[in-house]
Amino acid sequence: MNQVSEIATAPKRRITSLKALNPNLQAAIRRIPAERDAYTDPAAETRPNAIFTSQAHFDLEQEKIFKRFPVPVTLSALLAEPGTVIANDGYGIPLLVTRARDGVVRAFVNACQHKGSKIVEDCEVHKQGRLTCPYHAWTYGLDGKLVGVARADMFKDLDKSERGLKELPAREWGGVIYVQLDGGEPDWSNLSDQVAEDFESLGIPTAHVYGRKTFELKANWKLVLEPFLEGYHVQRLHAASIGDLFVDAPNIVDMFGPNVRQLSGRIGYEPSMLDEDADANIHKLITHAYTGFPNCVVITSQYYISVMLLKPKGVDQTTVEYFMLTPGPAETPKAKEVFERSYELIVKVFGGEDFRAAEISQAGLSAGVPETTLYCGLEENIIRYYEHLEALMK
Repeated sequence: MNQVSEIATAPKRRITSLKALNPNLQAAIRRIPAERDAYTDPAAETRPNAIFTSQAHFDLEQEKIFKRFPVPVTLSALLAEPGTVIANDGYGIPLLVTRARDGVVRAFVNACQHKGSKIVEDCEVHKQGRLTCPYHAWTYGLDGKLVGVARADMFKDLDKSERGLKELPAREWGGVIYVQLDGGEPDWSNLSDQVAEDFESLGIPTAHVYGRKTFELKANWKLVLEPFLEGYHVQRLHAASIGDLFVDAPNIVDMFGPNVRQLSGRIGYEPSMLDEDADANIHKLITHAYTGFPNCVVITSQYYISVMLLKPKGVDQTTVEYFMLTPGPAETPKAKEVFERSYELIVKVFGGEDFRAAEISQAGLSAGVPETTLYCGLEENIIRYYEHLEALMK
């Protein structure tokens, strides 16, 4: 799926300045050193090949992480208005996510309570007040209640109140919609309030979805995630695209449980630049990179924000749902040109470079080489994140 459109139009947001961010995030940004003062200690951490290639390890991740805790399914911005619904099959379970008239986001199994038919068959955003099964026309409200049955007189003692859609626990977290896939009691403790506050400061819940694209990758989900946790690859893998915009400098890193916040200055960054213009676009100076537990990636750019949901499909298969968020729709020819160019570039960089790197790494690892992966000081955040995953999998 590749969409560039006027989805879920939101009010135009002002430029994000430093002062518009929450106090914790402002303080973290002010800790970023000047480019010339940045320093990283060497490291030599390893992880076994099996974490990317073993079916047993993948199954354990599914049991201990993806089925035990709520996971990100889609974005609030896609369901900006009451009366909207979207289907999602990214985790191998047919899901429906709705925002009913009361404004509440809900998640359901996308299966009619008559014979299990999918009610919504595509992954587009639909604006509608009811859900009607295409098989026998059973109809549900966006709150999941069964409200209509064709030829109800042919069903003896049918109680519609017992045949509502199967609801799953759901919550909006900083503009990302999380769902407990097994329908059990959710444990929300790994979703950081601070990271949610950061996402709100950055405007993610009220952003405009300029474009979205789905990638089906032949790689373990962690290999897809790794580039977004380290800067070691940027000048090498992205040498022909964006490599010259970044230096091998350490990030200011904060861990909020298993959530990672990385902040780094762009080329030539000096802390004094933060106070030269109080109303300046902070994204011209600073790049924010987040890993929201367990598989949500957020990267800021000058004119847009990238959000990626990395959904494990198999030990060597991952579905990536990519979203490009802008403050609002393109309202001028210049904005239209900038957004179009940005979307083309980022799809090329992520799809043709980062995701390609994950796939070619998987090829070697699946052949058993190397027996252990080796991480340097510029890749330290990968190890920090794995340590949290490993603790939860015990």
